[in-house]
Amino acid sequence: MNEFLHMGGYAAYVWSAYGISLVVLITNIILPIRREQALLHDIKKKLQREEHKS
Repeated sequence: MNEFLHMGGYAAYVWSAYGISLVVLITNIILPIRREQALLHDIKKKLQREEHKS
């Protein structure tokens, strides 16, 4: 198990690549969700403003 974790001396490169990949994947999941929520919030605000104008 210890040899697996050390990756034959390349552990720093391998585990940092896994870490960076994980961060990118999580970012690709979270950012679109946040953008959608912000867009829906903005649409609701605009609809409420239009209702008050009428």
